[in-house]
Amino acid sequence: MPAIRSALARRGTAAAVILPLLALAACSYGSESKDDSSKAKVAAGSKKIDGLDSVKIGYFGNLTHATALVANQKGYFQKELGATQPKYQIFNAGPSEIEALNSGSIDIGWIGPSPAINGYTKSAGKNLRIIGGSASGGVKLVVNPKKIKSLKDVKGKKIATPQLGNTQDVAFLNWAAEQGWKVDPQSGKGDVSVVRTDNKITPDAYKSGSIDGAWVPEPTASKLVAEGGKVLLDERDLWPDKKFVITNIIVSQKFLKEHPKAVEAVLKASVETNKWINANPDEAKASANKQLEADSGKALPADVLDPAWKSIQVTDDPLASTLNTEAEHAVKSGLLEKPVLTGIYDLTLLNKVLTAEGESTVDDAGLGVK
Repeated sequence: MPAIRSALARRGTAAAVILPLLALAACSYGSESKDDSSKAKVAAGSKKIDGLDSVKIGYFGNLTHATALVANQKGYFQKELGATQPKYQIFNAGPSEIEALNSGSIDIGWIGPSPAINGYTKSAGKNLRIIGGSASGGVKLVVNPKKIKSLKDVKGKKIATPQLGNTQDVAFLNWAAEQGWKVDPQSGKGDVSVVRTDNKITPDAYKSGSIDGAWVPEPTASKLVAEGGKVLLDERDLWPDKKFVITNIIVSQKFLKEHPKAVEAVLKASVETNKWINANPDEAKASANKQLEADSGKALPADVLDPAWKSIQVTDDPLASTLNTEAEHAVKSGLLEKPVLTGIYDLTLLNKVLTAEGESTVDDAGLGVK
């Protein structure tokens, strides 16, 4: 196992300068959730939290955002927010969610580590905080077994990642560098061809033969397997204890300062949801799939849903040390100049909720608000 996987990235002292990957944000922020059932779940006599009519929550239509999917579907957000209505936006890419957070289109979001790092450093630490964890794992390198039979065979092939500079793109570029292969981070050209492809069309690209494999999150990975692909590498195997952050919870600093009770309510809903998911995995899997169907119009078939669900672990722990390592991977890959991440975490409210629930508190790896 490469030493970098087990070592914390050093905190830089120079201001971070982000390369153009953040300019790839989509023109529109995200689509509104089609499930409006939360209105019916407001308990009689409930009051608005912090006087808010609504709290705007963003997440992806991915199983790696299972906490948000299930909390929406089962009404956990509505339960904790009382008469304040949760409103949802569904995103396909991290940069567009960061843009929505910056503009105030959402208040709180479920998001991957690389967009969170990029958003924080580009704003000089002024726009967001990571306030909790959500999921670990759920990322695989899936390949065409007729073209790629071993890890060394990846050299010279076309491998898809979801987007320039996204979490899986950084992970694949770092892994390729550890194999001794050279790849230009911007163009994706080199000893391996990195083809940035939206997760929605990656299965079609695989079927057409325009890519030979993909380093992707669930459920895209299992969709490729259902099309005849083979899992060549599970990213969990590259990390100590097989754990690495794939989804965090972020909030705008302005909203956190002005509405801490609302933030605490969302975090309580997240903790309760994760506890329910872990206690009821089969029912939770069905609930997440039902919300995916509500958001996208299409549920996942069992041959995709079942293996995808098994590879993801929901967790309240943000796994802060692994985020720090992922930032170092982005630096080594040439997608990020050395960032200053001190202050990216504020786990005060999460640890308050965990303590009240009788759960162990979590650590910010020295990257919390001072």
